[in-house]
Amino acid sequence: MAMSSVPTIALNNGVDIPQLGFGVFLVPPGETEASVTTALETGYRHIDTARIYDNEGEVGAAIAKSGIARDELFVTTKLWNADQGRAAAAFDASLERLGLDHVDLYLIHWPVPSGDRYVESWKALEEIAASGRARAIGVSNFQIPHLQRLIDETGTVPAVNQVELHPNLVQAELRAFHAEHGIATEAWSPLARGGLLDDPEVGKIAAKHGRTPAQVILRWHLQIGNVVIPKSVTPSRIAENLDVLGFELDADDVAAIEALDSGTRIGPNPDEFTGA
Repeated sequence: MAMSSVPTIALNNGVDIPQLGFGVFLVPPGETEASVTTALETGYRHIDTARIYDNEGEVGAAIAKSGIARDELFVTTKLWNADQGRAAAAFDASLERLGLDHVDLYLIHWPVPSGDRYVESWKALEEIAASGRARAIGVSNFQIPHLQRLIDETGTVPAVNQVELHPNLVQAELRAFHAEHGIATEAWSPLARGGLLDDPEVGKIAAKHGRTPAQVILRWHLQIGNVVIPKSVTPSRIAENLDVLGFELDADDVAAIEALDSGTRIGPNPDEFTGA
């Protein structure tokens, strides 16, 4: 599938991000290079990694061997919690592991409010962006008060907030804040780590469209405007997750999926998580 068929979203600084990407969270070292290679061969052009995933080197190796022009790829990595306060050095190390001279998006991975260094880290990211070595900067797992503080204290609005988001956690209030401030919403764990694939309501919608439950949920994300980064190490699943552009959910489908919202998180609470 050609990259051009994956829709893009214009970020608040004019950079385009492919709406569907490939995530490598929990892809084991030793399997990441093969998975990313498969994803690139399948047609993905947006790859999302992080320092803490311990697989930036394998992501870089797959990119280097792919032969795909760098300007056709969108690569994201993230500043780990323990590196807040030394973002410049951490960023340099990530670039080196990736074997790249720039990334397309660099994110603060968690706010870690107890450490109170996310504003300082954000200022370092502003400098990285100004140097051109990150085409866009953003955050991950930030709540509304954290976002508001960054905006108030620096004047720079994050291009992206990547958060846990799936039909059991639709994040309506946060998404509304993003929309109001021009922040793109990116969903991690978009399928609730597989936890929604057996949901009868999702199954009913999948049967109606002749699609899989995973395809229905990913399609929902795209239609409500999210950037979404499913992960898989299974080639058939990697292809299935990309094949969500040829059908559309109707308003009833979308409403039925959003009715599954229970506010249930799989991951930690961003207000408390330190990840030390």
